[in-house]
Amino acid sequence: ECPTGIVNEETFKEIYAQFFPQGDATAYAHYVFNTFDHDHNGSISFEEFVMGLSVLSRGTFQERLQWAFSLYDVNGDGIITKEEMLDIVTAIYEMMGRYTEPSIDSTTAREHVERVFQKMDVNRDGVISVEEFMDTCRKDENISKGMSIFDTVL
Repeated sequence: ECPTGIVNEETFKEIYAQFFPQGDATAYAHYVFNTFDHDHNGSISFEEFVMGLSVLSRGTFQERLQWAFSLYDVNGDGIITKEEMLDIVTAIYEMMGRYTEPSIDSTTAREHVERVFQKMDVNRDGVISVEEFMDTCRKDENISKGMSIFDTVL
């Protein structure tokens, strides 16, 4: 798909969509693209792509959590707001498709974000810091198990 070793966002979205034909992966692919595009030049080099995959497949638990935090920290200011989390969760729901069980709607996404914020925003300041994110994730068995899906045998 990318013989030059560089992929732009549109091509990335097209490739990503092939993995999620039941939904619309456009928004989520945008956020993943931005997380891989370290130098924010509007394209992902082969090196950037491999570095991102390396963190996800071979990184420590801490490195994987840092990657996940950067995905949710859409504007890169070091905190996750409810709006940023809602954007990502909504994008995930759109990607998974309208035919999931139980069915998903905009209320479901908001409720999910409210639950997560109740859990992660320890100091109740309305945002999630990287420390709050890391601490909560480290203590949550489901998150720990979820991060292991990226483990490979390579």
